[in-house]
Amino acid sequence: MTTEHSKQQFVSTKGVTSPSTNAPYTRATETTEIPSYDQRNNEVENFTINMTCQFCWQLEPTDYVCTNSTSCMTVSCPRQRYNATCTVHDHIHCLGNRVFPKMLYCNWTGGYKWSTALALSITLGGFGADRFYLGQWREGLGKLFSFGGLGIWTLIDVLLIGVGYVGPADGSLYI
Repeated sequence: MTTEHSKQQFVSTKGVTSPSTNAPYTRATETTEIPSYDQRNNEVENFTINMTCQFCWQLEPTDYVCTNSTSCMTVSCPRQRYNATCTVHDHIHCLGNRVFPKMLYCNWTGGYKWSTALALSITLGGFGADRFYLGQWREGLGKLFSFGGLGIWTLIDVLLIGVGYVGPADGSLYI
């Protein structure tokens, strides 16, 4: 909508591929000048809104919040998905419905405990027990036959497991 106080112009348009779905869409940057009024209805100053024209469901996951599932099992198949209702944050501008459905993966666990992995890494890490416990048998064999990388690999693994960087090989979460 154009009024005598507002001016709308499209600055650039180019074809882009969505990083999450690899679906092509057009990204256009729009600059709109909108008048601003104070409490006495006097025009104060114009300001500019810059937005990327894309559908709401194409936004980055940080730009919207989704409902959590009540039907996901804690110990389940790693590829189980659920229907979530996602809502775009108020400060984000997009095309289409601001509330949309999306299929998301369930958070699941394979029964591995972080405390057990850390204790194994500290005590038997030189023999690869921590990596065997987490299902990473190739790295476990490497640590076993190199005596934990002569202790260096063991120290690094204690740090990596301690901060949660190294987890179960099946992609599950710790209990």
